Amino acid sequence: MKWYELKSEDVERHVNTDYDQGLTSKEVKSRIEKFGYNELQEAEKPNMFLMFLEQFKDFMVLVLLAATLVSGLLGEYIDAIAIIAIVIINAFLGFFQERKAEKSLQALKELSAPQVMALREGAWSKIPSKELVIGDVIKFSSGDRISADLRVINSNSLEIEESALTGESVPVQKRVEPISGTNIGLGDQENMAFMGTLVTRGSGVGVVVATGMKTAMGQIADLLQSAETMITPLQRKLEQLGKILITVALALTFIVVVLGVMQGHDVYSMFLAGVSLAVAAIPEGLPAIVTVALSLGVQRMIKNNAIVRKLPAVETLGCASVICSDKTGTMTQNKMTVTHLWSGGTTWNVSGTGYEPSGRFYEGDKDVNPSEVKSLQQLLTFGLLCNNAELKQKKSEFILDGDPTEGALVVSAMKAGMTRKLLEEQFIIEKEFPFDSSRKMMSIIVRDTNGKRFVVTKGAPDVLIQNSESILWDQKQQFLSTRLKDEVEGAIEDLGKQALRTIAIAFKALGPSQTVYSEADAESNLIFIGLQGMIDPPRPEVKQAVIECREAGIKTVMITGDHIVTAKAIAKQLEILPENGKVIQGSELSDMTDEELESIVEDVYVFARVSPEHKLKIVRALQKNGHIVAMTGDGVNDAPAIKASDIGIAMGITGTDVAKEASSLVLLDDNFATIKAAIKEGRNIYENIRKFIRYLLASNVGEILVMLFAMLLALPLPLVPIQILWVNLVTDGLPAMALGLDQAESDVMKRAPRSPKEGVFARKLGWKIISRGFLIGIVTLAAFMIVYNRQPDELMYAQTIAFATLVMAQLIHVFDCRSERSVFHRNPFENKYLVFAVISSILLMLVVIYYPPLQPIFHTTAIALRDWLLILGLSAIPTFMLAGSLLTRKRSK
Repeated sequence: MKWYELKSEDVERHVNTDYDQGLTSKEVKSRIEKFGYNELQEAEKPNMFLMFLEQFKDFMVLVLLAATLVSGLLGEYIDAIAIIAIVIINAFLGFFQERKAEKSLQALKELSAPQVMALREGAWSKIPSKELVIGDVIKFSSGDRISADLRVINSNSLEIEESALTGESVPVQKRVEPISGTNIGLGDQENMAFMGTLVTRGSGVGVVVATGMKTAMGQIADLLQSAETMITPLQRKLEQLGKILITVALALTFIVVVLGVMQGHDVYSMFLAGVSLAVAAIPEGLPAIVTVALSLGVQRMIKNNAIVRKLPAVETLGCASVICSDKTGTMTQNKMTVTHLWSGGTTWNVSGTGYEPSGRFYEGDKDVNPSEVKSLQQLLTFGLLCNNAELKQKKSEFILDGDPTEGALVVSAMKAGMTRKLLEEQFIIEKEFPFDSSRKMMSIIVRDTNGKRFVVTKGAPDVLIQNSESILWDQKQQFLSTRLKDEVEGAIEDLGKQALRTIAIAFKALGPSQTVYSEADAESNLIFIGLQGMIDPPRPEVKQAVIECREAGIKTVMITGDHIVTAKAIAKQLEILPENGKVIQGSELSDMTDEELESIVEDVYVFARVSPEHKLKIVRALQKNGHIVAMTGDGVNDAPAIKASDIGIAMGITGTDVAKEASSLVLLDDNFATIKAAIKEGRNIYENIRKFIRYLLASNVGEILVMLFAMLLALPLPLVPIQILWVNLVTDGLPAMALGLDQAESDVMKRAPRSPKEGVFARKLGWKIISRGFLIGIVTLAAFMIVYNRQPDELMYAQTIAFATLVMAQLIHVFDCRSERSVFHRNPFENKYLVFAVISSILLMLVVIYYPPLQPIFHTTAIALRDWLLILGLSAIPTFMLAGSLLTRKRSK
């Protein structure tokens, strides 16, 4: 169907819809059943059985399986079966980790799915875009992403960027009229809007004519399925580290095997011991555990209203040194309430808060009826008329659909008894010039019931006053002299000192047939009516979040389009602006060179009256000074700054799809405190990754060294291969995963931000791994030698003692890994997952030692009670000896 050739009323008939009422729920359900959901077909998911087999592709695991095959052929059936069982259990653990990560990513995808405004059963409502069906009537505006193929039926200065389909980056102006011709390409179908394209200007209404794979985008859906699994810088570092560790581990294992053979051990048993030691020593699970830790951290962030769109942001969050935050809605409640009105030198107060449309008007202490004061009535009437926001009532709650500033104007007019329905009976809107951040104004052309035509404009007071030649003063029109202009500017400043945001209203009369060609024509020679002063109170939790960020070495910078006086007042309330902190306006920014801004940006805490274009300049200046910058934004024009920042943060409620796609993080509640919580989580995730690197590598060092030292001392094998594999699976695996779930330390937000150049082994981590690993190896060997020298004919008993000592030394050491300081710094029972993992590991060890059917498999024998004192005493040395010496050094200082 060539929808672009049809008139809009013909399209309405063809898709069987109603432009005034939309579709019914019954019809929507029927069409979804018939045509399916509005989504592109995904690439086929990997087969679960193949995912399981992937776990066996590791080279060392294949060598181990080959060794067990040889073991079976030589008649060592128990060893062979036990080793295969351990390898299979390990594979299952890896498989479930991968499945969990996959499910986490799917959950993220669903949470960040776009929504659209659709007309259903006569009412506009927000629905997931996947639920769109052919015949749905939807509306969209600047910053939205089109979610299906549409025939445009209403256009207000509508422009759409279609480069995703056509490759042409210049936005296309859209119209409603039919287009005729042959072989008209997508780029020339000016009355169509296509899935995946972006609205860059204006607003419009369209009817859905194609969904899912039937859309133009659906025909090139493979372009959208080329996304690869994201690897974070930390994962890349760990992969490189893994290769180095594999080389070192294999070299040490080779030395152990050669020494063992030279000292008379048989080649087969030393080969099997060597392979087992290599499998245990190589931290092949490290990247997988990092992925799971990042995934679990992402899930925790979701619970705290932050969706991570790009995984590297999780790491970068811990490095953030500056947060550049919008004020409105992020630091404030985003429930603008008009509290003051000003016109012609008179100020009125308005009672009531939030979106509840009930309140009274006062001039001083005197009750005022707005309908009896012409300028006040015009101020309220035109504020409601030049407005796209709607107030909806759900039960006893009033909910705003639209911009909060516009919502405040709607509520103030409704407090005076006005409604949109009432005004629609008195005025017809002929044309709209949507709000534009560069103009800072919105205008409409209206005609009243007497045929009189007006331009009504609302916007930033400083802009409107420059565009006005007259003013309503003493209830009549007067020339806007310098004296009266000073009066207006004084009123703006007075309202601003009270932290009020001011919106100016102006109008001008038009001739019956006068044509207005552009915004410039409409918004010149205006008659200034007055001001509406509104307050968006700070969110109660933001002040504490700002203080905590400062303690964490993170500077908070407020960036707002508001008046400088209002911005300063709110910044002081939230303790963002210190005594000597600078405040810069957008006009000053425009005149500055990049170098000039870089030289003073450290002292600036508030940027007021800025346009979104200035944000990019601010980000680059801070980055030049060495900062890691988190930048918030919600509009189309914010996208370059969001993308250029180290951590781009988009607003989930007010943010446009363009801003969200440019971002690394989306705030579901648009709340500054959520940024602080996300930074805290980001820091904790990184610290947890360091914790289990420390634990795994120290354990692996201990396992290699106990075997190496035994060979150097010409001793029998302190551990048999099956015991080494068991330690690797049970003792290393479960506690390491539990460390990934560890709570943040109490002072995590009192430390300076981490340098992004910091290596994995920074802050003496390498020394801690080597020293603890060395001691674990020494005490294990010591336990073996003490018992073996005491009972030389009881080799299996000595090996069981060594096995138990190694396990217990590692399980005690895991609690030391919870803090950079010492084991005494944190409550050991705080991490319930870790306590459960350690108890589970101990119970499994005891089963292997004391359960008779398992003793021949694991070459163990029951340990006497007195020897447990030896085991526990030696096991505690690696952790408590170094922790004790650390405490002693601190006290001496």
